[in-house]
Amino acid sequence: MIEHGAALFGRQEATRALGALVEGVRAEGGAVLVRGEAGIGKSAVLAWTAGRAADAGLRVLSTTGVESEAQVAFAGLHQLLAPVLGQVDPLPDALLAAFGRADVAAVDPSRLALATLDLLGELAAEQPVLLVVEDVHWLDRASADALAFVARRLAFEPIVLVVAARDGFHGPFDDLGLAEVRLGPLGRADAAALLEARAPQLGAAVRERVLDEAAGNPLALVELPAVVDAGPVGVVALLSLTARLERAFAARVTGLPTATRSLLLVAALNDGPALAEALAAAPETVEEDLRPAVDAELVEVSDGSIRFRHPLMRSAIHQRASPDERRAAHLALAGVVAGDPERRPWHRASAARGPDEDVAADLEAAAARAHQRGGIETAAAALERAAGLTADPDERAERLLRAADLVAELGRWTAVNDLLIRAGQGELSAEQRVRLRSIREVFDDGVGPVATGTTTLARLAEGVARAGRRELAVKLLANAASRCYFTQPGPEVREDVIAVAERIFDDECDPRLLGLLGFASPVERGAAILERLPVALEGIGGDPALTRQLGNAALSVGAYDVAVRLQGPGLVTARAQGRLATLARLVGARAWCTVNLGELSDAIPNAEEAVWLATETSQPNLRALARAHQASAAALQGDHDATERIAAEVEREALAVGARIILAGAQMARGLSALGDGRYAEAYEHLRRVYDPADPAHHLSLCYGLSSYVIEAAVRSGAAGEVRALMGELERRAAAVPSPALHIGLRHARALLADDEAPYLEALAADLADWPFARARVLLGYGEWLRRHRRVAEARTRLRAAREAFDRLGIGPWSDRARAELAASGERSLTRAPGVQDLLTPQELQIAQLAAAGLTNREIGQRLYLSHRTVSTHLQRIFPKVGVGTRAALRGVLGPSAQF
Repeated sequence: MIEHGAALFGRQEATRALGALVEGVRAEGGAVLVRGEAGIGKSAVLAWTAGRAADAGLRVLSTTGVESEAQVAFAGLHQLLAPVLGQVDPLPDALLAAFGRADVAAVDPSRLALATLDLLGELAAEQPVLLVVEDVHWLDRASADALAFVARRLAFEPIVLVVAARDGFHGPFDDLGLAEVRLGPLGRADAAALLEARAPQLGAAVRERVLDEAAGNPLALVELPAVVDAGPVGVVALLSLTARLERAFAARVTGLPTATRSLLLVAALNDGPALAEALAAAPETVEEDLRPAVDAELVEVSDGSIRFRHPLMRSAIHQRASPDERRAAHLALAGVVAGDPERRPWHRASAARGPDEDVAADLEAAAARAHQRGGIETAAAALERAAGLTADPDERAERLLRAADLVAELGRWTAVNDLLIRAGQGELSAEQRVRLRSIREVFDDGVGPVATGTTTLARLAEGVARAGRRELAVKLLANAASRCYFTQPGPEVREDVIAVAERIFDDECDPRLLGLLGFASPVERGAAILERLPVALEGIGGDPALTRQLGNAALSVGAYDVAVRLQGPGLVTARAQGRLATLARLVGARAWCTVNLGELSDAIPNAEEAVWLATETSQPNLRALARAHQASAAALQGDHDATERIAAEVEREALAVGARIILAGAQMARGLSALGDGRYAEAYEHLRRVYDPADPAHHLSLCYGLSSYVIEAAVRSGAAGEVRALMGELERRAAAVPSPALHIGLRHARALLADDEAPYLEALAADLADWPFARARVLLGYGEWLRRHRRVAEARTRLRAAREAFDRLGIGPWSDRARAELAASGERSLTRAPGVQDLLTPQELQIAQLAAAGLTNREIGQRLYLSHRTVSTHLQRIFPKVGVGTRAALRGVLGPSAQF
């Protein structure tokens, strides 16, 4: 093993970055990813960091991924937390279940991850913590996912997380945007200094050859001298560096006593470090038999554990053993851990010589237990391995399909597709073919083949329904409708989906049917949806899943105020159950509705939350849609640079998958930005695209909400001829569909086009209590009309009301327009004071709203998946920003909020 000091030759930059992170932990936590090839010194750098942290008074907790433990759910997390589990009483139920200490219902991974964050936060409140995760490429995925969740949330915790991964590995930490410390090869001078320190006896020729072969790899500089010195010139150079290192380790094993080699093989294959288990699995051996391996610096033995000094040593021992030797060792280990139902099946599986239904059933049972504990990845791996041991082709396909279903929950399409390909290689039953197809079709985040794929889904759903599997049919149809919403595949395809849906559902007021119709047919079935909504709502008894479907239906036909109310129960339930994928969709839908209503105090934090929820649950198209909502919110705030930057980003993503709803959202944001900035011709160009069926940004549902904007842009840009044609189109649609957004927008549009005030009075007479932005815009337009007709006193009254409404909503560009009109009427306005939306970050705004509603820090943390200490830190920053000192005072600043 490389010695602590020697390993750090040439690592000044890495140690400087990691040292700064450790030294600043009391002010700010964080996470960093250390990358490099095998043997490059990651372990040594982590050991240096741990030593620096201990010297600085931090508590150091560490875990190391081990290849043989990768299928044991939460093995890495348990290793990390084991030293402190006795210091927390009681342990959260989620952690008890994950570690097999409690028999509880299935644990949601997000709840378990939050429990981990809370536990670490409690410890860090007493003493700052350094978490060291070594060889994350071999860490079990359940542990890696939980720690990735923690890594996102350390900014306000006195916790530093350092993760080391081998080059080429892509895991849950790679998409977090973490700072990276990359370890490259040592320069020639540092490499020569390290070699001189470790092998001063080398002759000049051999020394130069080692420097050339090692190519700056520290471990190679330590291990290769003996191999290069002994071997003929040119032999070693033909091997990869990893193979050379494994060969070097294997050479050191060859000369060891037989008993030592037996112990090393068992230890290399074991999925735990217990020395007692290795001794029990290697008959007629004693602890003293390990002494030669310790002297050869292959392993360390302490506190009843045996650990390899480097992962490649374990790999080298594994490779040099014959298949029969490995099988015998695994069989012995299976006997040693016979009382452990999580570990025994994996050793039995590794010892199997061919199909073995008894072992496969053992793995299947282990999969069920892992799934219950929240280890979805482990459960899928167990089913996949069980399939490999299954002789019966039907049962093998069944296990592969169940594994694919589980992996689909995690959002990993490549793995899902691989399992489905393997499942489809044999003869499948009719039901299995349907299941295989349904998994493949459903797993597409709302976007798939635009026309053929959507029609195929509808036809498949109808066949499934005829076979008696109605719930699966509804699931398939929901995906087909989602594709219609995202991609707008054309009237014929949409009619196919609608026809199948209406044949499958007996009750025309079934909320699920209305949700499907809203996504697939917001125009043709818009009137029916609005007519049936009240009836459907009466019959569901507050069921949150069904109210969510009704919320989707309301949103799709422009009843944004109704949709906001209907989304509430589903949001509460999804938060309580930790269903983050569903929560991402609900919060994103709420952001969309509140943007259209102009309620930025809700829209901004909801869009922000939808972005990170969609990111964490691997829903890239949903994330892009939420980003489009952020762009529209930025446009209403007057942040034109942010609007264009975000719109350009999401447009690129949407074009790649043909997601019209996202493209339309980008055009909406740009149109609002230009309209608010007085760039009317540009605004019209952006908004008109949404109404053009030949344009990639065309979208039926968005046509409802943008009517008054596109008409205003056309009127103010002088496009009179186009205005009349567009108004005719909108009037025809309004005659068929009583969409609230469309009719509110058309009343405003008629007023903009009229020569008298009657249309303004009609627009203001409508019930706009839940449409504050729409009402304020009508007031502004009416005030402008009155001023142009020299009715100045009346104009000022409307313009003041408009200004105050825009100020309350935080919609700066329109507020500035109202002020400019008042100034033109001879009345000066005070400069608009920044609203809370301007003063707080989106997350701060959300926390402030929940605190003002009376929730405790812990309750806010549970709702937003943050630690309660992070919530407390946010509040300490929020109070001075908004000029208050207590939670009660926040209510006065923020007013009522409908946050869920």
